[in-house]
Amino acid sequence: MPRTNYHHGALRDALLRATLDLIRTEGIGAVSLRQVARTAGVSPGAPYHHFPDRAALLTALADDGFKNLATALRTTQAEARTPAEALPALIETYVRFAHDNPAHFQLMFRPELTQSHKSPQGKEAADEAFTALTDTVAACMAAGVLRQADEDVLALTLWSLVHGLASLWLDGHLAHHTGDPEELTRQVARLVAGFMTTSAP
Repeated sequence: MPRTNYHHGALRDALLRATLDLIRTEGIGAVSLRQVARTAGVSPGAPYHHFPDRAALLTALADDGFKNLATALRTTQAEARTPAEALPALIETYVRFAHDNPAHFQLMFRPELTQSHKSPQGKEAADEAFTALTDTVAACMAAGVLRQADEDVLALTLWSLVHGLASLWLDGHLAHHTGDPEELTRQVARLVAGFMTTSAP
């Protein structure tokens, strides 16, 4: 029998958890408001109290993912003793976040969830996550660790590298190259740190 005694906030959280469970076990294609309601144990109409359609539900999860990623990156940045230490640490944090939150990560960069209906809160969180990287790049330049360059271009280069590594791990492609993706991530982070020198050609 569907559960009907969720209070307002708990129902929303239950629906989001049910959606994550569906994505983890059956993939994004299995997500529908009706199936989410069934998984959460609520009536078929219950999701419509919070989400007008499937896209709104998935966007809410993507937004949560960006908020959590931004928090993780800012925490890593704050805990680093120097900008040069922060940059490889951010790489490891990003990849670890993807590995620990695969359902969120799958949603965060889907094209249909980055269009005009994406919430302002989600866009703000995504911008904050990227700013953690650009701020660290700028700090490395100011400290003389990196050559002067366009901060956004360098940050995008690093983001492309780390996002590609995270995606390869989630998609199972690293299994052909390493038995320890976490150690590989640390090696990549150290390699990036090794390139962070003003004496590089």
